[in-house]
Amino acid sequence: MQIQIIPKLTTQASNRIVLRPSTITITQRPWRVLDFDIENRPLSYLGSDFTTGEVTAIAWAWCDKPQDATVMLLGETDLRTILLAFCAAYNEADMVTGHYITGHDLPMLNGALMEEQLPALADKWVQDTKTDLIRAKGISRSQESLGAMLRLEQPKVQMNQSKWRAANRLTPDGLQLVRERVVGDIQQHMAMRKELDALGYLSAPKLWRGGSAKMQEYTP
Repeated sequence: MQIQIIPKLTTQASNRIVLRPSTITITQRPWRVLDFDIENRPLSYLGSDFTTGEVTAIAWAWCDKPQDATVMLLGETDLRTILLAFCAAYNEADMVTGHYITGHDLPMLNGALMEEQLPALADKWVQDTKTDLIRAKGISRSQESLGAMLRLEQPKVQMNQSKWRAANRLTPDGLQLVRERVVGDIQQHMAMRKELDALGYLSAPKLWRGGSAKMQEYTP
């Protein structure tokens, strides 16, 4: 929203300035909302077998153009180029959305940016369909489960151990599997977010700050 204030000033003989009613012009456009998802693979071990990871794929699409997805894969493009391309779209967005992106995807991307010595992700309005979902018990909050519960036409692309091993080795067949998986995730997610929002199950967007992200944790 842009607000333009045009003051009307008059100067009287006594050198006093009198403020008259001002004209306020408001111009508003729809928010640009970017839906995205990443994939990553284990890369090294720390203490107690804790596994660190590496981003292997990013897919993104504008919510008003859900079929126009961009996907970039490690093994076809170097990580620095992938990150720069995504950040260009991220910086254009008024808000980003995804499933558990505040707990995983956004911090993971910041870690990759640090490793490449690139600027961190800017503060951004976020609507996370896991952490911004209403409080509920007795159901799974995973994207796959929520999508099935909502009877979405867009399925979750399944990956078993053999497929993940091929994907993480960046083989040609594995890269194709990852492409289908990550694009399928954002297409399902856009449909899922639309339904959850229409049902009143999502809270309002929140401002995400890269310097205050919660530690990574997982709950099914």
